[in-house]
Amino acid sequence: MPVRIAHIELPDFPLLLAPMEDVSDPPFRAVCKEQGADLMYTEFVSSEGLIRDAMKSRKKLDIFDAERPIGIQIFGGDDEVMAEAAQIVEAAQPDLLDINYGCPVKKVVCKGAGAAILKDVPKMVKLTAAVVKATRLPVTVKTRLGWDEQSKNIVEVAERLQDVGIQAITIHGRTRTQMYKGVADWTLIGEVKNNPRMHIPVFGNGDVDSPEKALEMKQRYGVDGIMIGRAAIGYPWIFREIKYFLQTGKHLPPPDITERVRVCLKHLHAAVAWKGERIGVVEMRCHYGHYFKNLPAIREYKTRLMQATSLAEVEDILHEIAFHYSTGKMTPAPTGVC
Repeated sequence: MPVRIAHIELPDFPLLLAPMEDVSDPPFRAVCKEQGADLMYTEFVSSEGLIRDAMKSRKKLDIFDAERPIGIQIFGGDDEVMAEAAQIVEAAQPDLLDINYGCPVKKVVCKGAGAAILKDVPKMVKLTAAVVKATRLPVTVKTRLGWDEQSKNIVEVAERLQDVGIQAITIHGRTRTQMYKGVADWTLIGEVKNNPRMHIPVFGNGDVDSPEKALEMKQRYGVDGIMIGRAAIGYPWIFREIKYFLQTGKHLPPPDITERVRVCLKHLHAAVAWKGERIGVVEMRCHYGHYFKNLPAIREYKTRLMQATSLAEVEDILHEIAFHYSTGKMTPAPTGVC
């Protein structure tokens, strides 16, 4: 059966792309959409930055029709500021607005935002209610199990946020104090989903990096869908591979070098089109190691990619990679090149 978030209809067991800072920008979202992501979110946007009209925050509101359905995610710790930011987001015309109550990084938590809100549930409820009231967009929430092991209160939190009007919730299976360490615990995510009081979609997040894990989380915990983050970086094919496995019980072959280079080039061209050649080329550098992970003797090619300063130069190197590895012999990069 389709999954509904207010008026937004998603397929049965949708796969969501997580909002990741400095990753989930329009170029990255374009390749994930091509590979089967059903719902995507922007990088999280500072509510304070939006109301101050900060250029970096405003740029994160860029969305495109080919990405839909798409949500813009905001974070902050002041209900009036969050409400004003919600109105600014609405003007950008996303399909929904998401509130970040899960980011564990110090620079966000120190501002009383992100996962810091988990220490004050009444404040979380107040902030959420203010955002819901301020916008006509469906409001969703992404959060964690709790602040620490002693405060895993997500079952109560989910109920209270539903009561003030959120339309879906995504839960990462760790506490804030865990950051991204250890193993995600999906037990409480399952409890939220199977709570008879809950009637909104519940999505799970954390450590899903293979089709087998996706199937396990679906069958064991009954979640409505899964949000994928780090596993999609440099490997957007994770979405199509999971879908194929869920439908057939079989594995798709991994992308060959021609496909890896094709998608990397698409990502690169989108980055240049969005931010211009100089910035686009520089910002792509963080992705090459992921796209060509585990290829033998790739180090020298990656060094050249990191040093390249023009689109034409990067294109030439990527075409070299495709040529040298396409025979199946995994020919190493030419020696002495840096």
